[in-house]
Formats: sequence, C-alpha cells, structure tokens
Amino acid sequence: MIETGQTYSHDFKFTQDEVNRFADVTGDKNPVHIDPEFAAKSMFKKPIMHGMLGAALFSKVFGVLFPGEGTIYLKQSLSFLKPMYVEVEYEAVFTVREVLRDKHRAVVETLIKDKATGNVCTSGEATVMNMDKI
Repeated sequence: MIETGQTYSHDFKFTQDEVNRFADVTGDKNPVHIDPEFAAKSMFKKPIMHGMLGAALFSKVFGVLFPGEGTIYLKQSLSFLKPMYVEVEYEAVFTVREVLRDKHRAVVETLIKDKATGNVCTSGEATVMNMDKI
C-alpha cells in the first residue's frame, strides 16, 4: 500500500529515433523536434523533445512500476518549465501528496529533473486509482 510522503524515482533518456517515432505516432512533426538545421536557428539551438514524450513516461511508471499493475490514470496537470534534449539523463520523481483510501485513489506530484543539473524540466500532479495498492 502506498502512503502519503512516499517517493519513487525512475531514470530515463530518449534517443532521436524515439523522438522521431513519437512524431510519427502523434503527427506532431514540428521541425524544432526533428530537424537539426531548423532547430539550430531556434532559441534552443538543437532539437528538443516533445514535452508530452517526457510526460508519457509517467504512464509507464504508474501502470507498471509505482504503484504498478492495475493502476488507472485519472488526471494529470503539466507545466513544461525547461526544454528536454535527446541522450540526456533525466530522473522522474513521484511523491505521494494525498491518499484517499476509501476511493482507492492517490494524488501524486510528478517531476522530471535533469540528472546533471537538478533543474526541473516538467512538473505536475496526477490522480491515480488502484483497487489493490491504494
């Protein structure tokens, strides 16, 4: 059973090929994500990952790792604070803010941090439900 204050972290990084495949699946082929020449002329100076690709990792963690199998993702807020780049190590950090046992729900802070700098790139809050683990 998860408890208020409990944390979980998961390290990850994405490749340019994965960014390109995400662009194909979503149809978001904004050149700032997939065209190095275009991105070089942007404020980012190189391609950036789709913010939603980074946040999509939350689905993996909730559904498979923490709290895990059987979890239903009910709600997510997101703020994209800093750009994310391919081949950079990131850490997704999950902190349980509230547990609603009678409803088998939890409110969880969701952050993505650059492992090297500690800068928060993405922040948000999720509500999840799990009949067996909450």
